Amino acid sequence: MIFFKKIDLKIKIMITVAILFIAFGVLIKYGKMYYLIAGYNNMSKEEKEKYNIEGIATVFRNGMFGMALIIISGSLIAKFTENPNVQNYTFWTSMILGIPYLLIKSNSKKYKRNQ
Repeated sequence: MIFFKKIDLKIKIMITVAILFIAFGVLIKYGKMYYLIAGYNNMSKEEKEKYNIEGIATVFRNGMFGMALIIISGSLIAKFTENPNVQNYTFWTSMILGIPYLLIKSNSKKYKRNQ
């Protein structure tokens, strides 16, 4: 706990965001909370059957874990180099890389079932 008290508020917030990303990845993949994936719960049962949701959930888990890793790495580097700008760069890098990855990969033909 002593270590956590020495960390400034911005790093605490970034680590909390990273933990949320990890939690969402776990909930989607292992908790089968597919309704967290935008648009999936609005599909009809027939439409849902056209998609490999397990594969899409794996993509979301990997994307969320990757974004969390980048954010945590940036927070640690910012703390040890005493350069708070690193934190901003790594946060936005995780968003710029992670969001398109999730959108492009999860909407690829690989996760559509042939019917």
